[in-house]
Amino acid sequence: MRITARARLTALYGGLILLAGGGLIALVHVLMRRALAPSLSQAITVTVSRETARAVPARPAEYLPHQQDEAVRLADAAERTTLDQLLTVSLVALAVFALLSIALAWWMAGRVLRPVHTITATARRLSGETLHERIALAAPPGELKDLADTFDAMLDRISALVASQQRFVANAAHELRTPLAVQRAALEIGLSDPTPERVAEVRTRLLTVADRSERLIEGLLLLSASDQGLDRTEPVDLAQVIVQAAAEQAPERESRSLRLDTRLEPFVLQGDPALLSHLVRNLLENATRYNVPDGRIAVHLDESGLTVTNTGPRIPPETVPHLFEPFRRLNPRRHTRGEGTGLGLSIVTSIAKAHKAQATATPNPDGGLTVRVTFTRAAERVSC
Repeated sequence: MRITARARLTALYGGLILLAGGGLIALVHVLMRRALAPSLSQAITVTVSRETARAVPARPAEYLPHQQDEAVRLADAAERTTLDQLLTVSLVALAVFALLSIALAWWMAGRVLRPVHTITATARRLSGETLHERIALAAPPGELKDLADTFDAMLDRISALVASQQRFVANAAHELRTPLAVQRAALEIGLSDPTPERVAEVRTRLLTVADRSERLIEGLLLLSASDQGLDRTEPVDLAQVIVQAAAEQAPERESRSLRLDTRLEPFVLQGDPALLSHLVRNLLENATRYNVPDGRIAVHLDESGLTVTNTGPRIPPETVPHLFEPFRRLNPRRHTRGEGTGLGLSIVTSIAKAHKAQATATPNPDGGLTVRVTFTRAAERVSC
């Protein structure tokens, strides 16, 4: 048998009322017994003495012992009668009061639990199509109001997360469908005129599209892995990671005449070497890809974190927060050679969160972007 919270609260309230009422009756009964006996004996003795003196005015002393015995008997009888009547009336009053109190407790428990029922009903109605619903409890400040507001805030976060995931899936599907369409078109064109020159051109294009698709899939897998957190950690020399990543990308910078300035202080922290390597590599790739010819890249590593600054086109400040979302670019995609997948900064953000760090970006006044990864104490930095 399922006992509801309302029934349990009513039973609790009713039991407490009966217990308190019973204790009050017992206390009143004891106090009345102690205070009533001497008062009744004195009052009855005085009354009997007066009545005897009036009835036998000549020899009142002869009747004194008889008067005292009679007064004691009358006092005992009056005490018993009074206490019995008091107990009977008290128990009847307690029973009536208990019934009224239980009915009131049932009503009050229903009113107190009404917000809980509202929260439960809302939670049962929720689905992917009804995440917009909110409790919006109209009640004075209190624990249940806080619970309802917390539930609404949780729904806001879940709704934003679901919307983000849906947007991510849609963008990923679009990004993966485009290379397939290009491959299909290239194959159809090549098969329509299978000359050696055309076959070579189609082969080159297919290889380029396949390489772009492979980089996109690797980026999606890396983003998923970093979102799941760290499986293992070890001391990582972040300065050495930066030096290695900069050396790998040196040919691309030289082809675009980009100058790299570095100021690296010793910095060792607990983390995943592969993920931190991807974080640094994506920052440098982003600074290189979205730069201008003869531009500059500045990398600064100190005790608080890593800062990467590059020259480039002017970036509106209102668009900067969106650059950390997957597949968000400053300019629309042109499907040209060397174009990024749109996952670079989102991967940086995910890896930073996995290492208890925060990635932020600010546009430079003369163009370009400054991205800073700030490591907190939670990153478990290791002393050098």
